[in-house]
Amino acid sequence: MTTHTLPTPEVYRDPKRWVWWFSLGVPTLIGMGPLLMLWRDDPRMLWLPLVMLHVFVPLMDTWMGEERSNPPESAVPQLEADAYYRYITYALVPVLWGAFVFAAWFVASHDLPGYAWLAMVLNTGAVAGFGINLGHELGHKHHRLERWLACITLAPTGYSHFTIEHNRGHHAEVATPQDCASSRMGESIWGFVWREMPGGAVRAWRLESQRLKDLGHAVWGPYNLILLGLAITFTLWLLLVLWLGWQVLVFLLAASAWSNFQLTSANYVEHYGLLRLLQEDGRYERCQPCHSWNSNHVVSNWMLFHLQRHADHHAHAARRYQALRHFDDAPQLPSGYPGMFLLAYVPPLWFAVMNPRLLEAVGRDPARINFAPGQREALCRRYGLRLA
Repeated sequence: MTTHTLPTPEVYRDPKRWVWWFSLGVPTLIGMGPLLMLWRDDPRMLWLPLVMLHVFVPLMDTWMGEERSNPPESAVPQLEADAYYRYITYALVPVLWGAFVFAAWFVASHDLPGYAWLAMVLNTGAVAGFGINLGHELGHKHHRLERWLACITLAPTGYSHFTIEHNRGHHAEVATPQDCASSRMGESIWGFVWREMPGGAVRAWRLESQRLKDLGHAVWGPYNLILLGLAITFTLWLLLVLWLGWQVLVFLLAASAWSNFQLTSANYVEHYGLLRLLQEDGRYERCQPCHSWNSNHVVSNWMLFHLQRHADHHAHAARRYQALRHFDDAPQLPSGYPGMFLLAYVPPLWFAVMNPRLLEAVGRDPARINFAPGQREALCRRYGLRLA
């Protein structure tokens, strides 16, 4: 009798499996500056981590180029079921908390000149902003543990409303004029921040209030996830003040403000000027890869859990970072986020680089551009676009 053996399904080998541990090194930027300062007895050393982040990383991105390969779709269930990738994100939560507490202790324990204190604010804010990105990855998942870890990760800088605002607000209204977290053509980041930050907080509170009312719970009560996160923030800050003195509160406020602005910077970059079309039924077209700016630059993607593959993230929000894909039809950024943030902070440079790319991405069609209010006609004349 002849027996037939079924072929064993091929196991996919992820070529990037081990590089995600690189993310665990990002919080060490907070400790690098103090160690160099103590070694060299020079407070100027506290600025070196920022140079590494915003100069060295973009240079490495340029040198190593882009990596556009995608895992085969047949391998995605295997990738998503592999707990290894989740354990990396879990391990990062206490590392980030430890880095934040260390920064507060260092500032409170050393007599720093003003420029050195500012460097610690920016270093801590940048790393805590990286923590918001971790909260973003965890907060999109359905597993209860990951949702709780997202809340804990967002707590040190008081950004507990982010998961609610991002998941139920931004993802619903992305790339439309109604979305406070989608930047518009002709809008500088310094104008955008005054629309995005308060708008996101207000939208999150409205969404959470409605959820609680639908469930029959009091808005000002223990089931309010925003208040729960803020309670963790208050407890942490109170303990730090009792330990280190009230002066540390100024540092906590400043570092948290810069951290939260890093999220604003990401929002500004991710959808600049892109617009979903309004259909005849009054609804916007489904969000497609063409409605998000992408970057496949290697080093910054390793740091940010593929956040820069943003097109796939918006098309498939629950997809885990290790399985996110590149799309050829998604508009591409010239650099990763660390480089793009610096560019955004200088609006004339940003407009000079990004406006032509935006026009190319939308085929020079004004109907597909999300214009800043009052700038449509002027921008169309400037770039020779035909008004409808």
